[in-house]
Parts: sequence; structure tokens; C-alpha cells
Amino acid sequence: MKSILNQLFGYQAWAHQEFMVAISTLDKKAHPATYERVTRLMNHCLVVNQIFMAHLSNREHSYDSSNTTAIPDLPILASNLRDADQWYESYVETVGPEQLAEPISFRFTDGKQGKMTRGEMLMHVITHGGYHRGEVGRLLTLAQPGIDIPWDTFAVYLHGQEPDRRITN
Repeated sequence: MKSILNQLFGYQAWAHQEFMVAISTLDKKAHPATYERVTRLMNHCLVVNQIFMAHLSNREHSYDSSNTTAIPDLPILASNLRDADQWYESYVETVGPEQLAEPISFRFTDGKQGKMTRGEMLMHVITHGGYHRGEVGRLLTLAQPGIDIPWDTFAVYLHGQEPDRRITN
């Protein structure tokens, strides 16, 4: 059985790509402000994930903010999210319990110092992404009622990955 971290990062990868599909169906000519907002939010998730990848790898990152001025086109953003998600999925395959408990000092983009364990950083990445995907889903449905947004829940992901979990009468 996969560890909960494996499952959570698999879920995040699935959810990110599902949202990229949903965003691609938004009529961006009719809703340019919403399109900019949702792509900016997803790019923010990517940047934060990349910042914490650097922290977890004990290396510096080049970000001085939790987002970038320019937002990549949707296919590039989707590809970059996929790459980051693959990094996290690989990382949690190899990290051990002792490493998860290891505290790491780092600097936030506002210049203030922080310290979190590797496990806390991983949970931050998961919860942070879920928060912003919820925000994106709400913005999409307000702009374009009836838009097909993902049912972004861990249970939906698990049952999609392992349909035999679904009990039928």
C-alpha cells in the first residue's frame, strides 16, 4: 500500500491537471479578468511548490515573490505543474521518517526567516494547493455557470485510481 504522502501527491498531480483542463474551457474572450486571475492563482501554486522544492533540496531559489510578473501560457503552466508534481511524487517515494522530522531553516520571500520540518513543508504544499484550487473552482463557476470543474476531493481521486474501492450493493 502506498503511503499517505504518495497518495496525497498523486492526488495533487491529478487535481492540477484536471484544473488545467477546466481552465482551458473557460471562454477567455468573454471572461478575460477571470482567466487572468485563475491562471495567476495556478501559477502562484507552482511558484510556491518550486520554492519549497528548493527548501527540501537545501538549495537557493531565485524567487523574491510568491508569484511571477508574467504568467506562462496555459500549456506551459500545465507542463510546469506536471514537472513539479512529478518531482514531489519522486521525492516522497524516497524520503524516510527521520528525514520527514528534520527541521530546515529557510527564508520566506518577504525576507523573514522560517523553520519547518520536511514533513510540515510537504503538508504545506498539499494544503496550499487545495486552498487555491478551491478558489479557482469558485471563480470559474461564477464567471461561466455550468463550466465543468473537477470534483476536487481526495475520495474522488482514490476511487478513480482504485475503482474496486467502490462498494456496490
